[in-house]
Amino acid sequence: MADEVILLDYWPSPFGIRARIALREKGVEFESREENLRDKSPLLLQMNPVHKKIPVLIHNGKPVCESMNVVQYIDEVWSDRNPILPSDPYQRAQARFWVDFVDTKLFKPADQLWQTKGEEQETAKKEYIEALKILESELGDKPYFGGDTFGFVDIAMTGYYSWFEASEKLGNFSIEPECPILMASAKRCLQRESVVKSLHDSEKILELAYKLRKIYCV
Repeated sequence: MADEVILLDYWPSPFGIRARIALREKGVEFESREENLRDKSPLLLQMNPVHKKIPVLIHNGKPVCESMNVVQYIDEVWSDRNPILPSDPYQRAQARFWVDFVDTKLFKPADQLWQTKGEEQETAKKEYIEALKILESELGDKPYFGGDTFGFVDIAMTGYYSWFEASEKLGNFSIEPECPILMASAKRCLQRESVVKSLHDSEKILELAYKLRKIYCV
């Protein structure tokens, strides 16, 4: 009997894209169900009653929540193809460490870039660039955080890469002069087939970002 794989998702979400990429990297067929986050479906509330957030992967009726937890689950269940996490325990621990850094240090300033203005926004820009520089230092001269292989940290970062253009335009700054090596890796990631198939048009993301900015910065 074939697996039933359903992904509860929201198209511009930098967290939803992580699950989409992982599924496509593994070649897993899945049904994507778009959520309205202002009017959440009974299925989402049933499958993620604690956080009530996307993405939720429903595999044969069983829910898995939180984006990088979902990615790790996908890697373990479909372990016979395209490994996402390294096999070495130390390297796996390092990958998890950097994913935690990404979501701890990038999420808040990334949100504040389009939610604030003036001094608050300038502080957010500084924190955002500082975090990206630390990540660039970790990346070093490797094509991907996973070395020669697109992996766990790259998937985590691609969610943010998909919002880079909107962040730059709303924050009136440029990432590439500050982090040219990281930007080269970002462009490499954004060209992968699994990513291209998972991304929506950058203009649509930018349009949404401007709408959100009007809501938060009256």
